[in-house]
Amino acid sequence: MAIAASESINWKEIYDHLLPRVFHFFFYKVGDPFIAEELTAVTFEKAWISRENYKQNIGAFRFWLFGIAQKVAVDYFRKSKNEIPLVSARIPSSQNVEREIETQIDHERLASKLKVLSERERLLVSLKYGAELNNREIARQTGLSESNVGTILFRAVTKLREEWEKQDG
Repeated sequence: MAIAASESINWKEIYDHLLPRVFHFFFYKVGDPFIAEELTAVTFEKAWISRENYKQNIGAFRFWLFGIAQKVAVDYFRKSKNEIPLVSARIPSSQNVEREIETQIDHERLASKLKVLSERERLLVSLKYGAELNNREIARQTGLSESNVGTILFRAVTKLREEWEKQDG
């Protein structure tokens, strides 16, 4: 019965729609686009391998996929013993080099600022701004209440704003 549920999934559509959200989830978690790409690939590989375990009546596919992504992130941090590395340097490839460099600098700065957040705060920020889930979806994903998610996110974003406004140096 679980096989029938997995066969009805349009994997190309899922991949096209959820790949950017999974990537951004990991980028917010690890702060490095190359590691985020690797972890995204691992997540989709694990989902494909265990596709027969997905049951449509239990919940939406994206919740199942982000559950896998959270486990991949935990495994990564357990193995690497890293906090949040700075974003790796990349050579800009577009015609608007200045804008791409500014964006890269902002990503590096954000990655360093995320260190002030607790693991739970980083998880919620990753789900909200990386995976683009709403508070209700985050509550369902994490087991927290919707109001608790809102409160934690508000405090986390306030901390990040305060850190962002501080002078680096």
